[in-house]
Amino acid sequence: QVQLVESGGGLVQAGGSLRLSCAASGRTFSTYAMGWFRQAPGEEREFVARINRSGGSTYYGDSVKDRFTISRDNAKNTVYLQMNSLKPEDTAVYYCAADSGFTTQLMKLIRTYEYWGQGTQVTVSS
Repeated sequence: QVQLVESGGGLVQAGGSLRLSCAASGRTFSTYAMGWFRQAPGEEREFVARINRSGGSTYYGDSVKDRFTISRDNAKNTVYLQMNSLKPEDTAVYYCAADSGFTTQLMKLIRTYEYWGQGTQVTVSS
């Protein structure tokens, strides 16, 4: 089992940057692909980014491509989401999630991920 704890959210002006962190418990962190999702009020949870076990492959949702960067440090059991050029529409609760599977075909689906953090709020003011 994996426990995930997000941090780093907050209030930032449009055009600013934030870095989210997601710390995982346990010694099996490197056996999971990791993802970030977000959910705005009244909206469905949306795929943001995914990184494979080694960190060598990354994938992004269209709305964040070229602005956000996902990375991981397996020695620290942590996955990061660097968010640049933030927009008011990026305002949401951001969640990290862990996937023990190997396929990327379903990586944008919530049900693909077995473990979830509690989320961290990101608010971007205009």
